[in-house]
Amino acid sequence: MEEAASAGARVSMGKGLLAAAFLLGVAGSAALAAPAAHKANASGGRLATRIVARSVSAPQVERLVWRGADVDGDGQADFANPTGHDTRKTDPYGCGEFGASRDGGARRHEGVDFMAEAEQPLVAPISGYVSKIGFAYPGDNVLKFVEITNPALRYTARVFYIDPQVELGQAVHVGQPIGVHHTLEQKYPGGMTDHVHLEIIDNRGARIDATRLITARHEPASEAAKG
Repeated sequence: MEEAASAGARVSMGKGLLAAAFLLGVAGSAALAAPAAHKANASGGRLATRIVARSVSAPQVERLVWRGADVDGDGQADFANPTGHDTRKTDPYGCGEFGASRDGGARRHEGVDFMAEAEQPLVAPISGYVSKIGFAYPGDNVLKFVEITNPALRYTARVFYIDPQVELGQAVHVGQPIGVHHTLEQKYPGGMTDHVHLEIIDNRGARIDATRLITARHEPASEAAKG
């Protein structure tokens, strides 16, 4: 009986040692696997960070650019925005778009108003010669306009609210400075947006929408600067 008990004890002890060894092996494997998993996770995290960083780019800066039509097909613009700014929107005196209501609907706006800053340089909207320098309103000898005629293109342009720096009969080129803007603050003290009134007249003598010949679009600032 004692030998049987002793044998049973040895068997039980052997099983215990095997179980302990197994548990140590499992623990060791887990210990070895943990750094590898941590390393893999860290590596994956860095990779994801790099991917996200590469996929997020700085926002592209754009600006509004006005381009003149090339009506004679020589590859050069034949028209230009005299101020370089956007069109006048609605203010207490009305709207600056072509055909907008005036005098309570009694007449229509015969030009396009381009926003301007007081005393900013203004450029010739077309090439040609200065065919007239006149006053914008009867009895007002302050606000003036400059008229430029291009016989080859058969268009005439009038730029209103300008202090002219050109002379009658002078040849000018599209985009060339022709004067500075005269503010409208005294004429319209109720909050009219400062602007230049541009009229384009075709060969029939009809006034047409200048934004058909001078169009706006948003371009990357780098490309706009090249133009």
